[in-house]
Amino acid sequence: MMTGFFETLRIQRWDDHRYYHHSRVNQALHLLSAVSFVCAYMMMFKEPALAALLGWLVSMTSRQIGHLVFEPKTYDHVNQATHEYKEEIKVGYNLKRKIVLMTIWALSPLWPLVNPTMLGLCEAPATWLDFARHVGYLWLVIGVGGLLFRVVQLFIIKDVQTGLVWGTKIITDPFHDIKLYHRAPAALMHGNFIDHSLAEYGEYEADPVNR
Repeated sequence: MMTGFFETLRIQRWDDHRYYHHSRVNQALHLLSAVSFVCAYMMMFKEPALAALLGWLVSMTSRQIGHLVFEPKTYDHVNQATHEYKEEIKVGYNLKRKIVLMTIWALSPLWPLVNPTMLGLCEAPATWLDFARHVGYLWLVIGVGGLLFRVVQLFIIKDVQTGLVWGTKIITDPFHDIKLYHRAPAALMHGNFIDHSLAEYGEYEADPVNR
């Protein structure tokens, strides 16, 4: 079973890379996102609210800007797939789901503004720093909730292993992305805006890390 788990993880990672990371700008933004996520992971034990603020304001925004703005939405000649097809088969959050999640995140600070105690869950903030901490804890709940929601959803529409693998992938993506995209800034400096090396791989069995 563990062999199947890691094989499914490898396939999910490779599909995510080959379908959604053609743009070197997107790859560089994923590198920034990954490094800041690793910092947030380290901060989580002492300052979870601050870690959540870093995770959402830097890690998630840079990551999603890469997908929404810089990643090509035209026909994918490398994988012979339309953008619509890739959105349909996406295991995790496709662009539509991401927009919904990011909208919830962006609007969530309105809750502690309207109801400072958040229905009695916390004390009313005395300073803006207290307010920021409350927002940080709220964003932490949204982040964990978004992860668990999709995992359980995959349990239902796919199977348990697919959900567990995807959850594992999301948690470990920062470390994998650093390994995968650490050369992206140098490529951009040389004027390489599209990762043409993807054309060298026709099937998911190829390992992009070792290119």
